[in-house]
Amino acid sequence: MKVGPGCDGCYAENLMDHRYGRVRWGAGEPRIRTSVANWRKPVQWNRDASGRDGHRPFVFCASLADVFDNEVDPLWRSDLFALIDATPNLVWLLLTKRIGNVLKMVTTLPGNAAIGATMVTQEEYDRDRMKLAAVKEALSPAFTFGSFEPLLGPIILDKNAPDWVIVGGETDQGQHKARMADPDWFRGIRDQCDRLDRKFFMKQMTRKAPIPHDLLIRQWPEAA
Repeated sequence: MKVGPGCDGCYAENLMDHRYGRVRWGAGEPRIRTSVANWRKPVQWNRDASGRDGHRPFVFCASLADVFDNEVDPLWRSDLFALIDATPNLVWLLLTKRIGNVLKMVTTLPGNAAIGATMVTQEEYDRDRMKLAAVKEALSPAFTFGSFEPLLGPIILDKNAPDWVIVGGETDQGQHKARMADPDWFRGIRDQCDRLDRKFFMKQMTRKAPIPHDLLIRQWPEAA
């Protein structure tokens, strides 16, 4: 279900609804759980990571879904948290477009889970930054992060900015043509992250154009 301007060119909708026809996008449509075999993969990743001298790989969870979607079966979320608990050698990235739902849906969080919110405009940042900060205060995630992708305008950060700031431009999806991002928007966020002592990660330019040399910065947060 589309919940903001960043969803206009949703890659998940284009892939799973328009291309493969596996789901119908939107409110009131049934959600589909992935296979048992897919749920077993992190257990193997956890074993593989056990001898890496304390380095824990990051797992971006549910790239085609939202763990905190109103229509997700709560049992699925419980099963996910049990899996996260059972894989302590991994750091799980739980990104949501519904950050206001987190404290309504859970009271505890596995220590190796990080919580992130999608914020692609100044309006979304101003609306959600304090909600993400409240999650950090109440649940003590490994760290917080913000997905400023697709970045749709310049954003002024403040002391409540997430620990890790990921920025990126949009790509073409089906009939949707990518909206252009001014490289100076990324530079502005980069400079603010430096002043605020936040980690900055430049993911991609619009339509995956070459990243300017001064923006080739990919910093990683330390998990608590």
